Parts: sequence; structure tokens; C-alpha cells
Amino acid sequence: MELETIQKAASSLTVGRLELARMDVLPREIRPVDEPDAYCVQGALHTLLSDAGLGSVCGYKIGCTTPVMQRFLDINNPCAGAIFDSTIHELSGSFKFDKLLHPGVECEIAIRLKSDISPTDAPHNKQSVASAVGSVMAAIEIVDDRWVDYTSVDTPTLIADDFFGAGCVLGPEVLGWEDVDLSGVKGSMSINGTQVGSGMASDIMGHPLEALAWIANSMSVRGKCLRTGEFVLLGSLVETKWVTRGDIVTIEEPGLGAATARFI
Repeated sequence: MELETIQKAASSLTVGRLELARMDVLPREIRPVDEPDAYCVQGALHTLLSDAGLGSVCGYKIGCTTPVMQRFLDINNPCAGAIFDSTIHELSGSFKFDKLLHPGVECEIAIRLKSDISPTDAPHNKQSVASAVGSVMAAIEIVDDRWVDYTSVDTPTLIADDFFGAGCVLGPEVLGWEDVDLSGVKGSMSINGTQVGSGMASDIMGHPLEALAWIANSMSVRGKCLRTGEFVLLGSLVETKWVTRGDIVTIEEPGLGAATARFI
């Protein structure tokens, strides 16, 4: 894509995000045609949203790393987006329902980095990225369906708009994570006290750190680095659940902890 076209696409997505206006498919002349184009538009979008007051990008999310989410969205490969510091809560978070269009929640495992994962060390694998992991957390991802009909939107455009990303709640940081069988972690999600789904961490590409290696390699191709202190949401163990005003969402992951989100 030409730089001017990238900026026009990013500007269109920025307006939709900031004005809480449901978006239709992007006009063909500014629509990313593949994933490399999508991540170029996404990068321009991040700059515009940061400048508009969302703050800096301090974390990332990966969608469609589990069979349940691949079936739900009919997308068979991982897709990454960014998380801005103004949208992050710890342990328990309250989200204004009127500031979202069609909010949903996902049950995630997150990692925080204690060292950079550099593109110069690519290709990365599960073993090589493990040394960069400082802590592991249970997490709730907040997603927002910002589209008139997301099923009609192509995958590159969804990626360009951060793949539904809208924020997160991070659970307690588990520093001795090496003593936890990450692939054996079971996560469950409840809404207003009723369990709505559960899943195993092994559903995340066979092992959660495989997803971390995936995003490290994806960013390496684009010359980007995962930085010390940043965190990554590795994928949902439970199919996305849409919420309404007043809902209280809790996830529990024995061995990692719990987190709560309220929609007010």
C-alpha cells in the first residue's frame, strides 16, 4: 500500500473508534488486501489513537490461537493487535458500557516480559522465548464489535483495527511461573455468577508459549521488537461472550489467579 493510502485507512478507522460509530467495510480503494498491508495500517492507527489520548501501546493481544475462537470467527490463523495503557486495569476493572459499541469478554492467559525479544534473534520458538518471560497472569480481554456486520469484514481489515481489541483486566502476576504447568492450566469464565465457558491452556497452539513465539516472529518480520515490561494476551480459552450493562464477569485459572470486569 502507498503511504497515503495507509494513512487514509488508518484515519477512517480512527474516526470510527473515537466517535463510537459502527463501521462498515472500508472502501475498496483504501482496504488492506493482505496481512502485511493490514499491519501497516494498524501501525498508523496506533499513532493516531495515541495522539488522540489513548496513551502508549504497552501490550499486545493475539486472537484466533484456539480452536474455539477459530471456529467462532471462521479464521484459522492467529491475528495480533495492540493494547493502550489507558484501557488496562489490574485485578478488577470497571468499564463504561456507553463508551463501547458491542462489548464482549474473553478468558485469557497473559505474559509479561522481563527482557526484549529481538528480531535479530529470529526465528523464535517456544523454548527461546521462555527465557524472556518474567511473569504469567490470568486476564480478561475486553473486545468491542465496532462493525455493522463483522462477518462481512475481511480478516486484513479486522487486523488493521486491532482485531476487536478494547482493553483488558490483568490478574495477579505469578513470578514463579516455571513451577506452573502452563499447558495444564484450566480457565473458566462466569457472568453474574453463572459459568459460561471453560477451556485448557493447551488449546493455545498446543502450548501458550507457542503463541508468544508466533507474535515475536510476526513482529520480527516487520522489524519490530517485543520490549521489556510489555505484556501479551495469548488467546481466549472460551468463546467470546457479549455483555450488557450491569454484568460482572469473573475468570478463574487455578495456579494463576482470577480477574473481574464490571460493565457500568
